[in-house]
Amino acid sequence: MTSHSETCPVEDRSAPQLTNSSAAVAGPREWLGLTLLALPTALLGLDLTLLHLALPVLASDLQASSTQALWIMDSYGFMIAGFLITMGTLGDRIGRRKLLMIGAAVFAFASVAAAFAPTAGFLIAARAALGISAATLMPSTLALIGDLFVEPRQRMLGFGIWTTMFALGMALGPIVGGVMLTFFWWGAAFLIAVPVVVLLLILSPFLLPENRASSSGPIDLTSVALLLAALLPAVYGVKQIAKIGVGPDELGAVAVGILFAVLFIRRQQRLEDPLLDLSLFASKAFSIALVILLFGLVAVGGTMLLVTQYLQLVKGYSPVVAGLWMGPPALAMIIAGIGAPLIARRVRPGFVVAAALVLSAFGYFLLSQLDGGSNELFLVIAGFSLAYLGLGTIAALGTDLVVGSAPAGKSGSASAMSETVQDLGVSLGIAILGSVSAVVYRQNIASHAPLDLPAKMRDAVNDSLWTAMSNASELPPGLIEQAKSSFVEGLGVASLVSAVVVTVLAVLATVTLRNISSQRDA
Repeated sequence: MTSHSETCPVEDRSAPQLTNSSAAVAGPREWLGLTLLALPTALLGLDLTLLHLALPVLASDLQASSTQALWIMDSYGFMIAGFLITMGTLGDRIGRRKLLMIGAAVFAFASVAAAFAPTAGFLIAARAALGISAATLMPSTLALIGDLFVEPRQRMLGFGIWTTMFALGMALGPIVGGVMLTFFWWGAAFLIAVPVVVLLLILSPFLLPENRASSSGPIDLTSVALLLAALLPAVYGVKQIAKIGVGPDELGAVAVGILFAVLFIRRQQRLEDPLLDLSLFASKAFSIALVILLFGLVAVGGTMLLVTQYLQLVKGYSPVVAGLWMGPPALAMIIAGIGAPLIARRVRPGFVVAAALVLSAFGYFLLSQLDGGSNELFLVIAGFSLAYLGLGTIAALGTDLVVGSAPAGKSGSASAMSETVQDLGVSLGIAILGSVSAVVYRQNIASHAPLDLPAKMRDAVNDSLWTAMSNASELPPGLIEQAKSSFVEGLGVASLVSAVVVTVLAVLATVTLRNISSQRDA
C-alpha cells in the first residue's frame, strides 16, 4: 500500500494555486470554478435520463427490440460503472483537470455520434462510448471540488451543489427529451454537449487547479482488465436473471463475475500501488455510505424509468407535458441537495439521511397503491417527489461522507467509488425493477390476450406496453386498456420492492451513522 506521504497532492505550478493562507476559506475563483464544474455535472445527469420519454419513439424509429431498447438505456450507466474506478485513479496520477478536459472532448464526439445514430446497435455503441468518457468526468469533477474547498462546511455545501446539479440534469433529461421530440428529433438533445464542452475546455485552465497524487508507476492494466471482467459479466447476469429468469447462462455469467472479483481483490492486496486502495473500506462511514448510495439509487433508478413511461404511455401525455410533470420531483431533489448539507451542520448526518429515507420509503409506498382512481396522478407525483427528496439527501451527504473520509491523495479514487455505486445503482435499478415490472406485466397480459390473436400481435403485446401501443390500431381496444392496467400493476410491485429496500436503508443509517458528528463546529 502507498504511504500517506506518497499520496500527498502535487500541484502543477502553471495552474491556479490554493495557498496555505487561503486554503481555509474559498474565494471568488473557487466559486467560479464550482460554477464551471456544474455544467458537465448537469450534462452527465442529463444523459442518464435523456431517453426515458424518447424511448418509445426511438425504439420505433430504429426498429429496436425490447432487449436493444434496454441496452440503449443502460449501456451508458454500465460503462460508467465499469470504468469509474480506473479513471478516478488515473486522474489522481496524471492530473484531475487534464483528465477532465480529455474526457470532455471525447464526450462531445460521442454525443455527435449518438445524435446521428442510424441503427439501434450503433446507438448502443455510442452510448457505451459516452459512458466511458463520462467515467473520466465524474470523479474528476468531484475530486476537483475537494481541491477547491478545503474548509469542511464549504466542502459539504460544494458537494451538495454538485449533487443538485447532477440531480437537476437527471430531472431535466425527460423534459429536454420531450422538447426535442416536439420540435426536432430524438437525437438533437445529445448535441447540447458540444457547447458545454467547448466552454469547459476554454475556461478550465484559468479556473481549476491541477492537482494529482504522486505515483511510483503506471496504472496496473491487469487490475483494470480484472475489474472489467468482474463487473460486466456479473451485471449482465443479474440483468438477464431479472428479465428472463434463472438459467445456466445467467448463473454462469454471475459466477464468472464473482471469480474475477476475487482475483481482483487478491491482486489489490498484493500491489504496493493498487488500482483500488482497499484500506478506504476501513472507514465505517465510507463503507456504509456506499451501501446506502448503491441501493438507494437502485430504487430510484428503476422507478424513474417506470414513472416517465407511465406518464406518457398510460396517461397519454405528450413528451413535453410528461416532462413538465417531473418538475415537482425535480424541485424536491434540488431542495434536498442544497438543504440537507445545511441541516447536517446542526443535526447528525446519519439522522438526516435516515429521516429522508423514511420519507422516500413512504413515497414508494404511495406509488404501490395505484388503482386507476381519480387521484392516481396525484399519488404518482407526490410519491415520486418524496422518492426524489430522499435521493437528493443521500447523494449530497453520502458523497461528502465518502470523499471526506479519504486521504487527500485518494480523493479521486474515493470520488470514483461514490460515482461507481451511484451509476451502477441507477443501471441495476433500470434492469432489475424494470424487469420485475415487465414480469408482472407479461403474466397479467398473457391471461387476457384473445386466443385468436395473431402470433405477431401476441408477441408485441407480451413484449412491453410501448410495443403494444405502437400496434394499437391492430389490437382490440379492450386489450390496450388491459395492457395499461398490467403496466400499472407492474409499477406498483416494483415500487413496493423499492419501499422495502429503502426502509431497510433508513434503519441501517440510523444504527451505523448515528455517532458521526455534524459539521457545525468544523
